[in-house]
Amino acid sequence: MLCLVAVDFTQEIKELRATMDSVRGVTDLDTLQARIKDLEAQASAPDLWDDPEKAQQITSALSRANSERDRVVGMDARVEDLEALVEMATEDGGDADTLAEAERELVAIKKALGELEVRTLLSGEYDEREAVVTIRSGAGGVDAADFAEMLLRMYLRWAERHGYPTKVMDTSYAEEAGLKSVTFEVNVPYAYGNLSVEAGTHRLVRISPFDNQGRRQTSFAAVEVIPLIESTDSIEIPENEIKVDVFRSSGPGGQSVNTTDSAVRMTHIPTGIVVSMQNEKSQIQNRAAALRVLQSRLLLQKKAEEAAERKEMAGDVKASWGDQMRSYVLQPYQMVKDLRTEHEVGNPSAVFDGDIDDFIEAGIRWRKEQEKANA
Repeated sequence: MLCLVAVDFTQEIKELRATMDSVRGVTDLDTLQARIKDLEAQASAPDLWDDPEKAQQITSALSRANSERDRVVGMDARVEDLEALVEMATEDGGDADTLAEAERELVAIKKALGELEVRTLLSGEYDEREAVVTIRSGAGGVDAADFAEMLLRMYLRWAERHGYPTKVMDTSYAEEAGLKSVTFEVNVPYAYGNLSVEAGTHRLVRISPFDNQGRRQTSFAAVEVIPLIESTDSIEIPENEIKVDVFRSSGPGGQSVNTTDSAVRMTHIPTGIVVSMQNEKSQIQNRAAALRVLQSRLLLQKKAEEAAERKEMAGDVKASWGDQMRSYVLQPYQMVKDLRTEHEVGNPSAVFDGDIDDFIEAGIRWRKEQEKANA
C-alpha cells in the first residue's frame, strides 16, 4: 500500500477555493457578464465600423472582458479537475503516477491563481491602460548611463517573456556609453497597472567597468511610468500652450539616420514638460506620438495634484513612495532588493534578463496594503 502523505491535498484545495472566493468577489462575474452582453450588442451593430476608432475600442473592451471571465471560470474548472484527480490517486490504495501528476497540477494552479489574484488587485482608474515608460540616467556619470540601458533591456526582456508588444519611441544616447534617456511603450492591457510599481529611483552598486582602477561605483537611474492616453480622455491642450521644434533623428555618436527634419520636440509651456519623439518615420507620426505622451503626462499630473490636495485636506502629507525603491548590488555580494516590499533575490543576472514578475507582484500587493492603511 502506497503512503500518500507528502501533500495535504484536502487543505491545499480548501485554500485554493478560499482564494477563488476572494477572486470571484472582486471580479463580480454577474456584473462582468452583463457588461459582456452590452458590449456584444454594440459589437453586432451594423454601423459599428462607420467609426473605426470607436469600433476598435468596443471590440478590444469585449475581448478583455471575455478573457477576464474565462480566466476566472477556467480556474474554477482546474480546481474541480484537481480534486477529481486526487480522488483517483487515492482510490484502492493509491496510484503513485496519478499522485505525482496531481502534485504537478497543484503547483501550476497555485502559480496561475497567484497571478490571477494579483490581477484583481489592479483596480485603479488607469490600471487597465497600456504603459509609457521613460528611463533617465541619474547620478553616477557613465555608469548611470550604462545602468539606464541595462534597465531598458530588463523591461524589454520582461515584455518579451510574456509576449507583450513594445515600441521604443525616443532614445537619447550618452556620449561614452549607455543612454541619457529612453521612452518606450508596452502595448498590452494592464501594462500600466503592472509597471506602475516600477516607478521610482533604482540604484546600482558594482565594480565599474569604466574605471581603470577597478573601484566600486554607485549609480542611479529614474523610471517613470504613465498610462497611455485614450481618445476618450478629456485632456485638451490649446495650441498656444505648445512649442514644437523639429530636428533630424540621430543614432549613437550622432550618426545621422534620417536626412529630413522628422524628429519632434514638444514643450508644454505652462508646465515646462518636454517630450521628444524620433523613432517614427515621419514628422507627422512623431508629432502625434509626442502629443499623445504629453497628454498622458498632463493627465497623470492632474490626477497627482488632485490626490495631493485630498491628502492635504485629510492631514496626510506622508509620501507613499521613497526616492530609492530598489537596489541592484553586484559587488561585494550579489543581491537585488526592493526597499518597499523587502522582496529580494540573490541572482541579479536573472533579474536583468527580465525575471521581475515576483518584484512586480510584491509591489502590487504592497501598494494595495498601503492604500488600505491610508483609507
